Amino acid sequence: FLNSAAHREDFPMRYSTIFPTTVLSLLLAVGPQASAATYSGKDDKLEWTQQQTWATSGKPLHLVRSLDGKYTFILNDQQQIVVHDQSGAIQGRIPVAKGVTAIDISPQGEYLYLIDQDAAAFTAIAIDFVIAIDTAGSPVKGDDAAPVSIVLFTDFQCPYCIKLNPLLDQIYEKNKGKVKIIFKNMPLQFHQMAEPAALAALAAGEQGKFWEFHDKIFAAPQLNPAVMTKIAQDLGLDMTRFESDRTSPMLRQKLGKDMSDAQKAGVTGTPTIYINGRKLKQRSPEGFQAMIDEELAKAGK
Repeated sequence: FLNSAAHREDFPMRYSTIFPTTVLSLLLAVGPQASAATYSGKDDKLEWTQQQTWATSGKPLHLVRSLDGKYTFILNDQQQIVVHDQSGAIQGRIPVAKGVTAIDISPQGEYLYLIDQDAAAFTAIAIDFVIAIDTAGSPVKGDDAAPVSIVLFTDFQCPYCIKLNPLLDQIYEKNKGKVKIIFKNMPLQFHQMAEPAALAALAAGEQGKFWEFHDKIFAAPQLNPAVMTKIAQDLGLDMTRFESDRTSPMLRQKLGKDMSDAQKAGVTGTPTIYINGRKLKQRSPEGFQAMIDEELAKAGK
């Protein structure tokens, strides 16, 4: 799933404009009036099978695609870059100058590059996708009516998540009443205690002590079953209920939903943070505050 360094910087995706030669993975129609051909066949050394066909907006001139196939950016003859998801559904349109004839994307996907032949210019455009994340039933810290939602995908055994926790507390205190923190579990497979810790925290949440349990786990010098049991006892939890809840199908289902939501959002490592659906790229006090201020300005706060 992830190698041991994957959580270092939420494992940035790499992007490429190179397509496999052994399989035709994407076929684009040349316009609404044209009928797309069908591609499959073989010769002595090669076989090819059509996977997808989309009708595009206007005539496609150039495209780039994420290596994971999540997004495709198509430059057309209508001075637009049309962004499609994996199914071909349009996610947005970016207007461009008439002279733009080629596009590319940065390694982490945060910039789109344009080549304008008429103006003899190169332009870099910062792009952000606003991701809808289902947070129903997730632990929330702060006022539910706060205009800014900070959704955190994390792992209780991840050293970078541990280091981030004091910064999150600082950001929350500075913006109290304006932000709420929403917790989503993403235990990484190579962290043996991450999943048991996630289930234990959710079990504490069933008794109204999720955030207290959360803080003590992150403050613990080591993580093992005895530590989690002691934290639960120190918090005065009903231990019979705690032990029952953390092995219950209901909480395993909650954990599974968090991991499914992470996959849908394109999360590949921890910690990963979204502020009102926009991925936080600079995990510094300044980076947090800049995005929070932008969202508050949008809300007129």
